[in-house]
Formats: sequence, C-alpha cells, structure tokens
Amino acid sequence: MRTQVAIIGAGPAGLLLGQLLHRHGIDNIILERQTGAHVLGRIRAGVIEQVAVDLMDEAGVGARMHRDGLVHDGTQICVDGVRQRIDFKALTGKTVMVYGQTEITRDLMDARAAAGAPTIYEARDVTLHDILGDEPRVTYQAEGKAAEIDCDFIAGCDGFHGISRRSVPAKAIRSYERVYPFGWLGLLSDTPPVSEELIYVRHAQGFALCSMRSPTRSRYYIQCSLAEDVDAWPDDRFWDELKVRLDPQARDRIVTGPSIEKSIAPLRSFVAEPMRVGRLLLAGDASHIVPPTGAKGLNLAASDVRYLSQALLEHYAEKSSAGLEHYSARALARVWKAERFSWWMTMLLHTFPETAFDQKMHRAELDYLFASRAAATAFAENYVGLPF
Repeated sequence: MRTQVAIIGAGPAGLLLGQLLHRHGIDNIILERQTGAHVLGRIRAGVIEQVAVDLMDEAGVGARMHRDGLVHDGTQICVDGVRQRIDFKALTGKTVMVYGQTEITRDLMDARAAAGAPTIYEARDVTLHDILGDEPRVTYQAEGKAAEIDCDFIAGCDGFHGISRRSVPAKAIRSYERVYPFGWLGLLSDTPPVSEELIYVRHAQGFALCSMRSPTRSRYYIQCSLAEDVDAWPDDRFWDELKVRLDPQARDRIVTGPSIEKSIAPLRSFVAEPMRVGRLLLAGDASHIVPPTGAKGLNLAASDVRYLSQALLEHYAEKSSAGLEHYSARALARVWKAERFSWWMTMLLHTFPETAFDQKMHRAELDYLFASRAAATAFAENYVGLPF
C-alpha cells in the first residue's frame, strides 16, 4: 500500500490527526495494535481546553460534544476541609469542558468509518523502516499476513509504550523523567457528581479529586502508595477513605454506589525531545507524559496535532517545509509550560515526606494562591490553556 502519512496509534491523537488530514485531502492510514473495542474501553481524561474543542469542531465531530459536554467556569480547591473557588471565566474570560476521552474517541471513530478512511486494527509486529531517509515505510502483520505501507511521513501517536519512540536511534533523542512516589486509585461509578465543578483536595492523608464524566457518572481519585493492590480496595473501603479527605459539605452530599471501573495509575513527568526525527513525527504520549493533576494530557496531544496537521497541510498545499522544520520546537515550547504547571499542581496538592518547613511553605503557597488575584489569574490561565 501507499499513503502520504502513516499514523501509528488509533487513540485520540492519531484519530484526530487522521480526521483533520482527511478533511484537507491528505491520504493517511492508521495502524492500531489493539481492537477498536479495547481502544474504546480505556478510561482516561475528561477535562478539555478550548484548543481541543476547536479541533473537534474543525474535524467535523463536535456536535455531540457541544450537546453533552459540561462547560465549567471554574474549579474548587479544598485544603484541610475548607474549599476555595477559582473562577476561570471571571479571571480569564475562558472556560473548560468536561467530555470524556472515551466519547471523543467514539466520535472520531464514527467519523472515520463514515468517511471510509482506513484504520487497521490488531496490526501486529509493527516496524518502522528508513525514518532517517527519504522513503520511510511501515511493515506489520494483519490477519496472519505480512503487509507493508510506503509513505512520505510516519506520525507516531502510539503512546508512551508504543513502537514509534523506540524506533528512534538512541543518540538522536533525549528523555527527561520524574517518577512520583505515589499513584492515583480511581473509581468510576454511575452516581451523580458531588459538585457541579471539580474539587481538588489537599489533606493530611493524601490528595483526592472529585470529577465527573456526565451528570450521572462520577470519577473519583485518592492518592495511594504504588505498592497498593487494587483488589485490596473494595468499594466500601474506597468511599470511606474518600469521605475522610472531603470537606463536611461534600461528605454529606456524596452519593456512593458500585464501581464500574477501578484502577491504580502511577504518576510521572516525561518528555522526549526532539519530536521530529527524520520522517518520523511524534505526538501525544509518544513524546510526553504529564501527571493528571493539571488535566493536560489529552490537551497537549490536541496541541501537538494542531501544530502537526498545520505543518503537513503547509507541506502538501504550499510545498513549504517550514512548518515541519519548526514542529518540534513549537510543540515542545508548549509541552514544557504544561509540564511545569502539572508538576507545580502535583507538588502543591499531594502529600510527600516533608519537613515542618516544607509544610509551612505549602501552606504559604496555597494562602498566596487564594489571597492574590494575580496568583489566581496565573493559575486559571494555565488551567484553561496557554495561548499559542
């Protein structure tokens, strides 16, 4: 087979890139090692910035998002049982939207199927060839047969554990990483959210987050040790621990129920740069991971796709390589700002082994955030999305 862009990975980044390229007449094929059902079963982010909203509209798949998504004008931070609100709209004029990654993936899958654009699921033994040359290609196994795709470019959108970044020569890429000494134990339940806005919690027993996917589906997290076994956390134990960390009003309002998904996710900060090596262009988790505290993972993937789709369109429509040459630097400038914000939120709201001095500094930082309009505005500007 021959295509212009071979996209590795059918998560939101790969699907969004494929849809944008298709709408601009740029041929592309997506390879995904899992089944479509498996991709849809991944429970991931729910808070999206305006850049992601705009790209969904540009891709022609925003209708259901605007109908079912929940617009949030602000967020709440609870410290030792007292809640404070950060008003995004009043401080910045911007908002965020809660719309689950599963729903974004479904919308993009449906649009791609309706357009007849090819996605090859259960592609095994995917291998990238000649990424440093002028004739890159991808080989793989599908339905027990060997296949090959010749292309102009390869877009690596296959996540942290994917083959794309691992195909780059070791000397051509540098990684930066911080692994945090805890994880998030998350529970999804068909219960109404405890609040109309997200509640971030700093408590002596650890961080907690009250989020949602819809008016009838809630997502809750508590900080836990990475040594924990999810099977050691029956639903009742999770709800009891969450309630301890909440303020009295939230504790009284929370509606508990059976979990429909429960898992422990480690937290890490990770960046691999550059994001372009020869004819291979990395995007999303293939190049960077942020702690989920700042709600930046999916939004950074959308940011990458915005830069990358524009660069490829410029290449094919205007015969200019400028966008591709500057893709990595432009994307990474935004990545590192998001990494800083996510690191700051993680350090501020989680429980670490601390000295008495560290505890006082955390308290002073939080007091400054709540008392200073400048600090609250900076927080809000980072949360709703940095300008391009």
